[in-house]
Amino acid sequence: MASDDDDVKERLIEDFRPRLKEHIKVEQVLDYMHSIENEQKEQIRQKARNDGNPAAADVLVSAVLKKPHSPGWFREFVDALLHSGCEYAADYMQVNPPTPEVEAENDNCVQLIRLLCPSLVDMKTEEVCEHCTSACLITEDDSDIIRTATTNRGRRDGARELLGRIVKGRPGWFSTFLNILRETGHQYLYELTGGSPDCDKQGSDEKLPSVKDEPTGDEAATDESAAAPESSDRPQLIEININEEPQDADLYQGASQLLNNLEPSQPDGTDSVAAATGPEKDDIVLRNYQMDVARPALEGKNIIICLPTGSGKTRVAVYITKKHLDCRRAEKRPGKVVVLVNKVPLVEQHYSTEFLPFLKHTYKVERVSGDCQLKISFTEIVKKNDVIICTAQILENYLERSNKGEDEGVDLSDLTLIVIDECHHTQKGGVYNHIMMRYLKQKDKNKRLKKEQKEPMPLPQILGLTASPGVGGATKMEKAEEHILRICANLDASRIMTGSLGTYTKEQRKRTETVEDRKEDPFGDVIKKIMNAIHAHAQLSPTCDLGSQNYEQWVVQKERNAATMEDQKVRVCAEHLRQYSEGLNLSNTIRMCDAFNFLNKYHEEEIKRKTTPDEEHKIQITATERFLFNLFKDNKEELQRLAENPEYENGSLSKLRSKILQEFSTREEARGIIFTKTRRSAIALSQWIQENPKFADIGVKASYVIGGGDQSVVKPMTSAEQRDVLAKFHNGEVNLLIATTVAEEGLDIPACNFVIRYGLVTNEIAMTQAQGRGRAEDSSYTLVDVKNSGVAEKECVNEYRLKMMNKAIEKIRALKQADYDKRILEFQIQAIMEERVRMVKKKQKGIKTENPSNVKFSCRGCSKHVCSGEDIEIIENMHRVNVTTQFSNLFIQRENTSLQERLLDYETNGFIACKDCGQRWGSMMLYRGIDCPCLHVKNFVVTVNGKKISKCTKWSELPVKFSDFDYAEHASQVTQASDDEETESMTS
Repeated sequence: MASDDDDVKERLIEDFRPRLKEHIKVEQVLDYMHSIENEQKEQIRQKARNDGNPAAADVLVSAVLKKPHSPGWFREFVDALLHSGCEYAADYMQVNPPTPEVEAENDNCVQLIRLLCPSLVDMKTEEVCEHCTSACLITEDDSDIIRTATTNRGRRDGARELLGRIVKGRPGWFSTFLNILRETGHQYLYELTGGSPDCDKQGSDEKLPSVKDEPTGDEAATDESAAAPESSDRPQLIEININEEPQDADLYQGASQLLNNLEPSQPDGTDSVAAATGPEKDDIVLRNYQMDVARPALEGKNIIICLPTGSGKTRVAVYITKKHLDCRRAEKRPGKVVVLVNKVPLVEQHYSTEFLPFLKHTYKVERVSGDCQLKISFTEIVKKNDVIICTAQILENYLERSNKGEDEGVDLSDLTLIVIDECHHTQKGGVYNHIMMRYLKQKDKNKRLKKEQKEPMPLPQILGLTASPGVGGATKMEKAEEHILRICANLDASRIMTGSLGTYTKEQRKRTETVEDRKEDPFGDVIKKIMNAIHAHAQLSPTCDLGSQNYEQWVVQKERNAATMEDQKVRVCAEHLRQYSEGLNLSNTIRMCDAFNFLNKYHEEEIKRKTTPDEEHKIQITATERFLFNLFKDNKEELQRLAENPEYENGSLSKLRSKILQEFSTREEARGIIFTKTRRSAIALSQWIQENPKFADIGVKASYVIGGGDQSVVKPMTSAEQRDVLAKFHNGEVNLLIATTVAEEGLDIPACNFVIRYGLVTNEIAMTQAQGRGRAEDSSYTLVDVKNSGVAEKECVNEYRLKMMNKAIEKIRALKQADYDKRILEFQIQAIMEERVRMVKKKQKGIKTENPSNVKFSCRGCSKHVCSGEDIEIIENMHRVNVTTQFSNLFIQRENTSLQERLLDYETNGFIACKDCGQRWGSMMLYRGIDCPCLHVKNFVVTVNGKKISKCTKWSELPVKFSDFDYAEHASQVTQASDDEETESMTS
């Protein structure tokens, strides 16, 4: 029976885990949890310091639930909550937990405090804290923490600490807190939070603030802006009516009504109270245009919803998900929904801000991504939850496992609805397309099974979401229609749904800032002079403008051809030219000093590569390399001098400065995003803004957000770092975000009132996404031209394509359903046939027929023969290593400074380089205690059967199967060598 009793208590804690996370004060509760080891307590405290109280509370709850339980474990937990001032959290563990009505009212009060936090932090913190302690709103421990924060970080930070703690109290705290504000002389704050302005300080009969002539339905949505307080030195109070109700109930219950007035319209067009992460509402209220696009999906049809960014596509998906699960449950059939996203940050965003708040009390919702710390398999997560939000690749991996007959796989038949976010990516080669190709093949197979009177495999309903399907580079309407129809076919969509936003449409001011060439560009002239000297030395004759995209392609091809032909003079010259071309681009985009630092660092690294601490093995420096080093050295001083002269700054940067100053000086509260092309330019622009006092004077607080992939020489951003910057952008600590394209799609960027694309234009989809970041009223969208970028011309093309796309969608929607279905079916059959041909070619390509001895590798830097394919072994079907003694005599090992800079968690001792010329060959990796030189094929010239391969950047491109790494054999050799050395030292 004790075990059954424990199960009931465990279920109780699990059911209320979200509430416990909100209301537990981790530091205080841990003091009373004697059953948790001190080491684990310290880990939980560290979690609180790093990731915040809710994350630490989650870990604490898991520690409480960990088996085996000690006697009285549950009572200890409840007592700890009570003694640490977490009575409201303890209430959930009692026989009669708070009712949904009480929860809802309390959540509204919490939301109101959060909403008014910018004004409330101006309170007299010490005095209010003392009154709150006397009124038992907070404990003595809370009071000590608040006083410490006030002393160390200031009154406003202390106020934030206080507000964060009072909202964790039992319902009723709101009325008490209002009285404290009045008693401590904060009449303005008291009135702002709901107290009657008419009462005197002795406070006879407080009255309920209620909305005057409160609008309902669509009226409420259109009147929201009128209800918001007007901005001035001191916010205006909202007009309220007076009721004849008792004081405490009035102030407490009236918070929800006051909140409705104060809360601005959500960017997705739904009620703000519904968006709060409180208890699930009975239903999600959609606007008319949202309901119109959702209707076919509610009937069980596969559709694509195409609505502008910020118009509430995700909220519509939540609504459809809930109705789908409700319907399945009513019919006593299982329901299973998977929401697919294409970026890791979107998993947490959709989970915490959309699906969980509305579904958590009725259905089990979970999220999974590469960042996820869940230790159970994805298959188990699918089994145990109703809604699973994950990256598409995770689902694809488990579908493939099932296809191969492995354990722990997932089948499409396990799912009843798949929601595909940013579904315009469902095209050839994309992971979305791989998943949908499985769907289409099974759908085709089901037709045959039906003809054979066999049971077909059930398939899930498909819901695609996009702001813009694009036209796929089409120049004619016919091709644009075909592109969109192919996406519809890939998603098996019966219709593509669009809607008119009507009164909810936000008009953007759009302009293009063109930039004239500099009258003088002495910095660029010096770089071009250096490049022309290199051209003459290598006898190269470029036919395109230096620094242009065509020039860079030309240089890359020259380097590739020269490496194949073993022309080291041209090869090394082409490498340097590519860096100077990048420097020229940087000087046209960001500061000249950033361009100079880039070139200077490159040359320092190259010179360092050519020197070695081992005097016994001098690395050769060729005449061409010496010429190139001296060429930069001779011009370095002049480049540095010119880079420091602001007179020669590029016009694009001047335009950008003017635009930022204009936005921040003409808006009461500016918040914007600058999109730029490269990670390096995003970081440099952020530094430029932070170092410029003019920006600080007008309140610009800038930061950058870049991608997390490690394919760039610039240190990538981790998901945690991205979340941290976006959180600061949400709460106003950062009001200007400089971002690469990582921020264009999907990420929940709060309402911005200006967007600037700085020398960056890709396609019409990206343009639509970027414009959609400007969600606030009176938002502006500006394009700043940069030399050699061609952005103004590309933007015109994109606008033309956007109009073409909208016309194409309308033509598709106008098709008779029979004609539409016929065309979709044709594209699906074509896609299945193409996939079969592709798979046959892939299998043929995958057949590694070539003998390893016929494959030779020579150094890309000096053409020296290095090894043959027989010497190479493969570890875990991934890493190609050469552990032969002969190979170890050909390279030197060096410290990998770039890995240190990137702070990557690699087990590596550095990189390996050619002993003769210093060319990098790969990295030295530690594999289960054995040093293994790991080769990167791009650093070699590869010869197969005597024929040189001009382009080989991936090992998968070689038609050869290398031997598997024999760990046992190599480990025994290492052990034997170690024993021999030990014996030798003992005898000597």
